[in-house]
Amino acid sequence: MSSSTTVRTARRRTVRVAAAALVAAAGLTLTACSGSDAAGAKPAGQTDKNAAAGQPSGTGSSAGAQATDAPAGSGAKVGAANKESGKQSGSAHVTNGGKAASPVRTQRLADGVSKAEISQLGDQHYRAKIIARGSVLATLETNGHDDGLDANDMFVTLTLDGQVHSWMGGGHQGPGTFKLAGGWTAKVTKAGELRYRAQIIGHDGVAATLETKGHDVGLDANGIYIVLSAGGVISAHA
Repeated sequence: MSSSTTVRTARRRTVRVAAAALVAAAGLTLTACSGSDAAGAKPAGQTDKNAAAGQPSGTGSSAGAQATDAPAGSGAKVGAANKESGKQSGSAHVTNGGKAASPVRTQRLADGVSKAEISQLGDQHYRAKIIARGSVLATLETNGHDDGLDANDMFVTLTLDGQVHSWMGGGHQGPGTFKLAGGWTAKVTKAGELRYRAQIIGHDGVAATLETKGHDVGLDANGIYIVLSAGGVISAHA
């Protein structure tokens, strides 16, 4: 074979190798482009769904993905944050604009066994629990008016300023008209079942009216303490 023939053969082989290299490079480029398009593609209708829902396709979608992928424990953190901000439902708050009732004092009563546990709930608003041998027997509460109780012939009043007064006996069974301590007269009438009315009469006429509506009532009449029971018994003590 001549030298010129050898040169031509080598050139043809070089051209074929170069062509093959170009084809391979083109294939790699197409594959890379195809992969990029696949990664950036979205399922059919996703864009329309986001648009219909009013969701942006940028940072909002990323935030949504982060919330979805958050660990289960993160819910507790969200709840705690809401609780701190006062927005979590079921969070405990002190309501009615006031502090919880707390005992202010304890007072022994006239029978020598019972005691009154007196708490202040607000301005001229007091509560007295009548307790004997560890059990609450009754509760008195002032809320714009005095209160009273007939506890088996021990009479107890709770006044608007939180004072408790108790005494034994001295009751009169109504209906009827009765002289009371301090110069008062009580005219007791029956208004219905467990419902009695007592007019407290002084020198100038009727000064006050007590009425039971299924429960005992009490009154501080210028330092004379009066109880009218739901059974129509009235008693007074200075």
